[in-house]
Amino acid sequence: MSKNPTGALANPNAARDHARSMGGTVVEAMPTLPPAAPDLPAGVTPDALLWEETLAPGGYATRRLPRGSRLRLLDMKGDACASLQIFNAEMPTERYSFADTVKIQWNAYLAQGKFLLSDMGRVLMSIAEDTTTQDNGAGTHDTFSGTSNAYTNAAKYGDGRNSGQFPNGRDRFLLGAAKHGLQRRDIHAAVTLFKGARIADDGTIQPQIGPFEPDREVVLRAEMEVIVVIANVPHVLDPRPDYTVTPLRLTAWRGPVAAEDDPIRNATPEGLRAFLNVEDYYRR
Repeated sequence: MSKNPTGALANPNAARDHARSMGGTVVEAMPTLPPAAPDLPAGVTPDALLWEETLAPGGYATRRLPRGSRLRLLDMKGDACASLQIFNAEMPTERYSFADTVKIQWNAYLAQGKFLLSDMGRVLMSIAEDTTTQDNGAGTHDTFSGTSNAYTNAAKYGDGRNSGQFPNGRDRFLLGAAKHGLQRRDIHAAVTLFKGARIADDGTIQPQIGPFEPDREVVLRAEMEVIVVIANVPHVLDPRPDYTVTPLRLTAWRGPVAAEDDPIRNATPEGLRAFLNVEDYYRR
């Protein structure tokens, strides 16, 4: 082991004492253990809290969430970019499908009341709340572009490695998925929240990058037991030359599953069928 001028690194007892002295240190981006949040919605008690964490720029996080739980994503400073992978926790071969999400809802622009479908026609998560909605009724989200990879980041920023200064979304997903025994082949098309994309008349993708107002939030309701992997990295089509992204706060709590009269469940015949597919899956 190399030795610093004070010799502390060569002394395992000094290293231990230093590590222990850091206990209780609070920084902007970190998980809170045990989870605690000062701003839970009315009616949600502290014992229902499952997860509280703030992701640094370039960070990632993952969690297995029970059916009915809510996941609130908060764009704290207006420039977060939350790309998500979503899996059926019981059977991870079932995962988020861009094609089904768009096809079943006849709409590629997500907002409150929309949902994220699996490749087996079941609702994985629905958008219970969304404060990113624009004048056209759509939120600032992207179902088209996916996330960055090592090559796109290397071309744009000079480095795209997981261990480098400018980590990419795809490799962040790989790290998160690996915590659940999944591999690179399990990484699928991502949905991105807080950064939008529109399709122009000529078919080109027009990114909506911002920055936007701070404290925009999205609340997702888990319609199945899910694994969620989240990467907070710059949008792959962000035109800015610098690696620009700000912290993302995550809060999850237990909640009830969608009731039979739930407005999202009953908004369209196609959506109702997708919810019925979920209910049939759990009728075992």
